[in-house]
Amino acid sequence: MTGFTSVLVANRGEIARRVFATCRRRGLTTVAVFSDPDAGSPHVREADSAVRLPGSALADTYLRGDLIIAAARKAGAEAIHPGYGFLSENAGFARAVIDAGLVWIGPPPPAIASMGSKIESKRLMAAAGVPVLEQLDPAAVTESDLPILVKASAGGGGRGMRVVHDLAALPEAVASAEREAAAAFGDPAVFCERYLEDGHHVEVQVMADAHGTVWALGERECSLQRRHQKVIEEAPSPLVDRLGGDLRGRLLAAGRDAASAVGYRGAGTVEFLADDKGGFWFLEMNTRLQVEHPVTEAVTGTDLVGLQLDVASGAPLTGPEPTMTGHAIEARLYAEAPLDDWRPQTGEVITFDIPAATSRFAGPPLSGVRVDAGITGGSVVGVHYDALLAKVIAYGKDREAVARQLAGALRRSRLHGVPTNRDLLVASLLHPEFRAGTAGTGFYAAHPPAALLAGTGLDPAVAATAAALADVAHERGPLLPGLRRGFRSIPVGWRTRVYAAGDQSLEVRYRHDRDGAEIEGHDDISVVSADATSAVLELDGVQRSFSVTRFADRVVIDGALGSVELTVVPRFPDPAAALPAGALIAPMPGTVIRVAAPVGTVVTAGQPLLWLEAMKMEHVVRAPASGVLTALPVTVGQQVAQGTPLAVVDAVEA
Repeated sequence: MTGFTSVLVANRGEIARRVFATCRRRGLTTVAVFSDPDAGSPHVREADSAVRLPGSALADTYLRGDLIIAAARKAGAEAIHPGYGFLSENAGFARAVIDAGLVWIGPPPPAIASMGSKIESKRLMAAAGVPVLEQLDPAAVTESDLPILVKASAGGGGRGMRVVHDLAALPEAVASAEREAAAAFGDPAVFCERYLEDGHHVEVQVMADAHGTVWALGERECSLQRRHQKVIEEAPSPLVDRLGGDLRGRLLAAGRDAASAVGYRGAGTVEFLADDKGGFWFLEMNTRLQVEHPVTEAVTGTDLVGLQLDVASGAPLTGPEPTMTGHAIEARLYAEAPLDDWRPQTGEVITFDIPAATSRFAGPPLSGVRVDAGITGGSVVGVHYDALLAKVIAYGKDREAVARQLAGALRRSRLHGVPTNRDLLVASLLHPEFRAGTAGTGFYAAHPPAALLAGTGLDPAVAATAAALADVAHERGPLLPGLRRGFRSIPVGWRTRVYAAGDQSLEVRYRHDRDGAEIEGHDDISVVSADATSAVLELDGVQRSFSVTRFADRVVIDGALGSVELTVVPRFPDPAAALPAGALIAPMPGTVIRVAAPVGTVVTAGQPLLWLEAMKMEHVVRAPASGVLTALPVTVGQQVAQGTPLAVVDAVEA
């Protein structure tokens, strides 16, 4: 048995913090690595020591295995844990770690190599008797094969994946997937397979030691996905519970068979696509710890990172194979705008507070809410890395109660500064289809964000009213004792404040008199009280309390119904700040990687004009209307900030 006392985590964000948490509980020394944008990140502050990886780009930092090994030697680390993503499924890096005399906390390099190629892994699984979907050559796909999924052979996380319904769109889908896969994983190879429009993503957590024991620690369902990236995960799978019979036994057996077929060791996940008839097919094996591992920890009472450390030390898995008890659901908080095509968002996180949290980076003992976060208040979300901010996990005996508990924890959280998918998560958890356990991978196609969020959450008009009243109190400051804010001995005229919620303009007209404050046009709203940081309004006879937080030109209103972030509209806007008609601006910071047309080109509405790369994914910028491309002030390779003018299209009258 090989022991070690110091662990370097070759990763960042919440997974680095998660591994550090188990290491601290075991008395192991921790070492972080960090790029220049991550210099002030929580994972750097929490480590016992940290080593800088100069630069910002992935290729210069977290994908430089040589620099990471050198950092381990410099800091005296004896073992390296790869986390997930980055180099976690890179067989060459694993070999280099072992060749350097360090302990690799992961599976053997040959197993990583075999399963790292989705093309090779499907061949191996078919030979082992595990059901697989037929692989299709992109050049040989026909109309009868549609719809198909173009998929990167390496990596994961939804990158390098495209769904194709029209044969004419296949060449561009393949080319785009190849570019994205090459940028994210260093391997442009892609393949095609049949796409099930509304299947279920079910996966088996495996753990294997060096002594021949292979555990299948239950299954998870991760069917709610956007852009082929998971959004909500749970254990056990509601599909498996609903269908019953021998489905769970067959799934777990297939997971064990997959691990045994490649001589696996350590933690891994065998992913399947399942249908409502009990059929399932192998998708891929992730030879690492998964983002969603906390739900398995909750229902099995295990510490999967701790088991990884044990196996890497040469210890055997002892005792009976863990089984599942209760139910756990995880929601991923992303910095993104679901209503704007799920675009990633950047900026400073002003406030990050989830009051319902009962534990962090460790499972609650019986029931409760766990939070694994990569950020804190003051963290900056940049363009270089994934948009995942945190994972919020609820655990208890009953699935329905756990879903409600998680929705409540998210609704009452305070997340300021960067737009998130929080409201969409709440709406998803409370949707009848999810509550019934029947939601499949087509959930967000059938229920897009605009439909899910319609009529939910805090009414922006009510939020603007609370903001206006609190802002008045904030600006006027304290008054003499006995005098109410806004008191006038004679009636006064209406005053106006204007806010914006996205593209929506919200005007609040109010006045104060001897009886208090009055809101024009809102007989259903009565003002109970207001100060600089809160407001209590009576809405249709029901009192509701709101907290008010302000920073820069923004005001955030939080309440039991949700949260709304408003921008204060100045009374006298700067005319110079106006953009010309037809102007397109960068929806996020990123790098221009492709331009489709030169100035002077006649374009049609929706036509792609250029592509941005941000957060390891491609984003298309399209013409807002048909017309002539009259300006293109950016070039390929140029880095642009959010709001940078990209192009101007002069519209042509139809």
